[in-house]
Amino acid sequence: MNTTYSTPNYILPDLIEIQRASFRWFLEEGLIEELNSFSPITDYTGKMELHFLGKDYKLKRPKYDVDEAKRRDSTYSVQMYVPTRLINKETGEIKEMEVFIGDLPLMTDRGTFIINGAERVIVNQIVRSPGVYYKSEIDKNGRRTYSASLIPNRGAWLKFETDRNGLVWVRIDKTRKLSAQVLLKALGLTDAEITDALRHPEYYEKTLAKEGNPNEEEALIELYKKLRPGEPPTVAGGQQLLESRFFDPKRYDLGKVGRYKINKKLRLNVPDSV
Repeated sequence: MNTTYSTPNYILPDLIEIQRASFRWFLEEGLIEELNSFSPITDYTGKMELHFLGKDYKLKRPKYDVDEAKRRDSTYSVQMYVPTRLINKETGEIKEMEVFIGDLPLMTDRGTFIINGAERVIVNQIVRSPGVYYKSEIDKNGRRTYSASLIPNRGAWLKFETDRNGLVWVRIDKTRKLSAQVLLKALGLTDAEITDALRHPEYYEKTLAKEGNPNEEEALIELYKKLRPGEPPTVAGGQQLLESRFFDPKRYDLGKVGRYKINKKLRLNVPDSV
């Protein structure tokens, strides 16, 4: 009788390859996207523009290797330079030069960073992925309510929710709720466009009957009152507030993942750049 036991051979995955691959993506794509996200920079007069040519950035050789950085209590990093283009919009004059941005810490083969001689590691934080999330609940009165949260990669969260009376409300960045039609009308949508896009337009129609049906200007003023309480509301102020919250790419961005998930859930075919 054979009583010998064999130990199964397990091939362990390279557990730090995820960190290394993520840092490679950052150097090859993420850093370029970030540089391009705030280019161009315009001065307050609107006459001068500074453009960052992110795809042509350069990294110098590290001053110290990993072991030397540890011995010297230094940081294992490289100097980063980015080509820039300064444009005088009045004269058309263009100046180009390479600008030093700062020191960029490098990842070691172990997936760590050397900061002031100490080896550090990035601990990932689990956060909600951008996209749209639905929720159904039973309130304390036994009535079912629904909500839909629109979470961007960067910018204000939007949450549409129904109450026990079947009215539709919206919260912007967890602020006080306002009637959904106020936001939709402020965006310039008509009643026909809104109801045509809804599977259950009766919720919207009930909200109109209860909360009123403002035109675009009235909706912009009401929106400004909710988001800027205590300040004199104006149509121009409401329009500027809306554009800065949702139409400025530097302040609001769904991201590629967010756009993909929204397209998939809502059966849309909107480009990733929108």
